[in-house]
Amino acid sequence: MYPMLRTLSLRLHSIITSTYVSGAHSVVFINCPSEQIARDIARTILEKKLAASVNILPKASSLYLWKGEMEEASEILLLIKTKTSKVPMLFSYVRLVHPFAIPEVFSLPMDQGDVQYLKWLEESMEDQAGESSCASC
Repeated sequence: MYPMLRTLSLRLHSIITSTYVSGAHSVVFINCPSEQIARDIARTILEKKLAASVNILPKASSLYLWKGEMEEASEILLLIKTKTSKVPMLFSYVRLVHPFAIPEVFSLPMDQGDVQYLKWLEESMEDQAGESSCASC
């Protein structure tokens, strides 16, 4: 509930002052084990209007510690642009569908951005009634 109230207050502040309030939008990072899994997750995120845009960045080499051992893998990075209020729903969805036991999912708030781009982000995540939708998140 708090993220939605925060978003509404940020939106109202932006409208009244004609300025962008830092943190109203976020970039979410998710590593996936294959391009097909990355594409499937990206498509569903967009269909559910949990984000407005997803970049699929090819083959990142990852080194990490897992259960006390050093692991090395090739992964695909999703770079997702969304409203900060949608981040908890996005995280919940990813935990349900991601094949990793502990998916690498984190977000960073956007400090600034092109006003027209940010407006497009907002409009892209609304359904026809002007509300966001995610029935199964």
